[in-house]
This record gives sequence, structure tokens and C-alpha cells, in this order.
Amino acid sequence: MKAIILNQPKDFSIKEIELPELKEDEVLIRIKDSGICTNDVRDFNGDCNYSYPRIGGHEYCGVIEEMGSGVSGRRFSKGQKVVQYIIDDCKECFFCKHGEENICEEHPKSKIFTNPDGLSGYGGFAEFVVAKAEDLFVYPDSTDFEKMAFTEPLACVVNSINRTEIQFGDDVAVIGGGTMGMLHVMMAKLKGARVILSEPLKERRERALTLGCDDVVDPVNEDAVEKVKELTGGRGAQVVFNTTAIPAIAAQAVEMTAPGGMSVMFSSMHPNDPVPVDMGAVHSYQKTVTGAVSPTITSFHQAVQLIGKGLIDPTVLTEQIYDYRDFDKAIAAAMKPDTYKVILRFGE
Repeated sequence: MKAIILNQPKDFSIKEIELPELKEDEVLIRIKDSGICTNDVRDFNGDCNYSYPRIGGHEYCGVIEEMGSGVSGRRFSKGQKVVQYIIDDCKECFFCKHGEENICEEHPKSKIFTNPDGLSGYGGFAEFVVAKAEDLFVYPDSTDFEKMAFTEPLACVVNSINRTEIQFGDDVAVIGGGTMGMLHVMMAKLKGARVILSEPLKERRERALTLGCDDVVDPVNEDAVEKVKELTGGRGAQVVFNTTAIPAIAAQAVEMTAPGGMSVMFSSMHPNDPVPVDMGAVHSYQKTVTGAVSPTITSFHQAVQLIGKGLIDPTVLTEQIYDYRDFDKAIAAAMKPDTYKVILRFGE
């Protein structure tokens, strides 16, 4: 099979490698579409602690090509459209038992991140990938692969939304209007909230309004915190989602949060510098500050339902689709600060 191998930072090649060996409880997925994540860009630039060579890509979808002997023929069949839950959860540690498999103790120790004996990575930038049948989610035959490629990022956002208690009519602020910020806007609207987006780029503010956002703020030319408070009767937003990687904005998110409200640090801080936060206000006004990272099994399932049933169309955020053989052009496009989701296509 063909695979995009990141040999070293900024050094890739498309190579022919052997198909992975299929165990009895696994399936072979023929990858169709695979999204490029911000983390893939960081891997490409060497801005990570993972081992090379590696095959990136964790936002992939495809069809079942082959099935191991132990895979249920009642539940799965060749040709089914599927996505894979990509967290290598051990199902044994405290967090897995506690329903928090997305922060499994063993996942960071897996070959996904470090493999001294060979390739690391999730493997989604290749023609095929092997998955355990228990990690599969099946889509209706009518679902487009382009939509399916948004499953993992949408599931991350669903997990973020699920960590809050957004009620009908609540004020929700989203900081950052990239792909993940826009998905937060769309999902918060589904929850019945009034949504405010803080985003410096005019095109993104305008795009947000077409996606149902109620108000937008230009943080370059106005004080975002004061503007959000002005729009919310002086209170601030009940829920604030920070989807930027800028540490200083994390403090702004807490300040923008209403008394009794919650601020969610969705994006990883990059660089991960210490953030000064007014803890007196957190105490006196009962503010909650939490994080949201990868999807849980539940949020992954919910993302499949949302896309498969047509309740949300994430492809409004597709920037461009590239043939995987044009990876150099695709990764260059994904690196631009004003792009949305760039997708690699491995087959029609």
C-alpha cells in the first residue's frame, strides 16, 4: 500500500509499504478521505515529542476491505462505510473505568506517539489502516466520505460541549473562528444558545454569521471582554470556549465568563506558558475553569449520529480536497492561518 511517511520534520516521501497484518478481531479499512489536523501540522514541523518516521492522520474514514475471522458478520460487512475511534484506550486503567477513556493512562505510551522499532503515528495518511472491530462506527451508505472525515474533530467538539450545561437561551462565547471554533458555534446553536464569536479575521466573522452565530466581536479593534459583557447585560457569557492556542487568551476567557459560568480550554496551549488568572474572581464568583481534549466513545458516537442523520453538515468548513499524492500542496494549505479543513483523498 502507499503511505505518506514523515521521515523527519519537513521531510516526507510517499512510499510503498506492506499491508499491516490482520488479527482475528480486526478489520482492514480502505481509507477514502483523511483530514489534516493542527497536530499533523505540528508533527510535520517537528514541533512535538513524537518519534520519526511516522504516518500521521487521525481524521480518517473509509470502507471495510477485509475482516478478521473473529469479527461479527451480523454487525459488519465488507464495503460498509466506517470510521474508527482513534484513542488506543486500554479499558483497564482508572480513567477508562471511570468513563474517561479519552485520557487513558496507556494511550500516550502507545506506538502512536513513540515507536523505537518502526513507524509511529495513527496511520491515517495511507491507503489502508487496521482497526479493532470494537472501535468501529458504521455510517449509512448515503453519507459522503467528506462529511465522515469530520467525525473525529466534531467528536472533540461534542465532548467539549458535553462538559458544560448549556441551557436554552444561555449566552455562549467562542474565542477563535477556525474549524474547531466554527464547529463550537454550530453545536452551541443546536443547544439553543445565543452565540458570540470573538475572531480577528473579518471573513471568519462573516462566515460565522452565515452559520447561525448571533453576534461577532473584532478583538483587534475592540475590547473583547468588555464587548461580550456589553452584549450580555454586563454579566459575561455563561459558557466560554477558548479554541485558540494563545496562553494570554486563556486568561481573557476566564475574565469573559459570567459569575457561576464555565470557561473551557479546548485548544492545547502552544507554547504552554503559565497563564496568570484572577483566582480571586474564580473564587468569589464561583467560576469553573475546565479543559476538553480528545473525544470519548460517547461523544464519538454522538458525532456519527449528528453527521449520519444530517443534523449538521460540517463540510461548510472544507477548505480544499487534495489528492494524497499532492501532500506537499495540502500541508502547505493547512499551514496557512486563515484556512479551514484541508482533506486528503485516497480514493473515490
